[in-house]
Amino acid sequence: MTVCILGTGAFGTALAIALSDTHDIHLWGRNANTVAEVEAQRENSKLPGAVLGPAITVTSDAKAAIQGADFILSAIPLQSTHTALADLVGYFEGQPLIGCSKGVDLTTGMGGYSILRASYPDGPVGLLTGPSFAADIAQGLPTALTLAADASQEVSSWQSELSVDTLRLYVSHDPVGAELGGALKNVIAIACGATMGAGLGESARAALITRGQAEITRCAVQLGARPETLSGLSGFGDLCLTCTSDKSRNYRFGAALGQAKPFDPSITVEGKDTALALLPIMQRLEIDMPITKAVAGLCSGTITVSQTLAALMARPLRKEL
Repeated sequence: MTVCILGTGAFGTALAIALSDTHDIHLWGRNANTVAEVEAQRENSKLPGAVLGPAITVTSDAKAAIQGADFILSAIPLQSTHTALADLVGYFEGQPLIGCSKGVDLTTGMGGYSILRASYPDGPVGLLTGPSFAADIAQGLPTALTLAADASQEVSSWQSELSVDTLRLYVSHDPVGAELGGALKNVIAIACGATMGAGLGESARAALITRGQAEITRCAVQLGARPETLSGLSGFGDLCLTCTSDKSRNYRFGAALGQAKPFDPSITVEGKDTALALLPIMQRLEIDMPITKAVAGLCSGTITVSQTLAALMARPLRKEL
């Protein structure tokens, strides 16, 4: 079986390595120079130390990469997905298209699954998401993810064909919940990173994770998700991982904010764009999301960490749920 992976970032490369033990992999990237470098060195500078095996072909030829593949996995950064797929979808041949990117698009307000569905309306679409770091997947460390698609798709067959010894997939028929859990947890991770960076302590972080979970569930359910999805791998599992590890780009970005230090602008921070994209949605639907609002303020520079903490602590006392 052949799997085409769109995107030569760290996560796309990690998936290519994990799946290459049992499948032929076409790893596609838009930048021909980057592709040539990865193909020649058999290593991606975005994932140091992870070697690409002989079953992986790295190419910038979209037609060659896509046509004839049994599955297409899109690991293109979320904010670039809509534009990239507009150029690529003409090569699709009815294969399942599975998104692997997290976030909410700043232009359309759509999440990863919704963008794929809009871009490929007549084809089978799913979403692969959950608690995972690219480095762990590439190293063959055990990882469990959610494979979500609507109930009309034969997702159980996708599950068996894409699961490998170190990558265990669980099926969900709630793609909306899966995409929102994976997107919104990055916002909370920024808040947790800022809390730890500012020296506010692990008790404060635990409170943010817990209240962040309530906030994510409140928003996602109003947008059509099932509440139980937010308690699973693509919800609470992903939230816990991202809010507690320096491997998380969003957590590290938040820590830099908390320490008033610069952060490498070349590193993708999905939670920053997601928080800003959510502002008009939460205002229009009148969803109470104080942590997301605070993170949006931090990211835009309109509020400081100390002001954010003071505002959150001054909120009216209420029941927990």
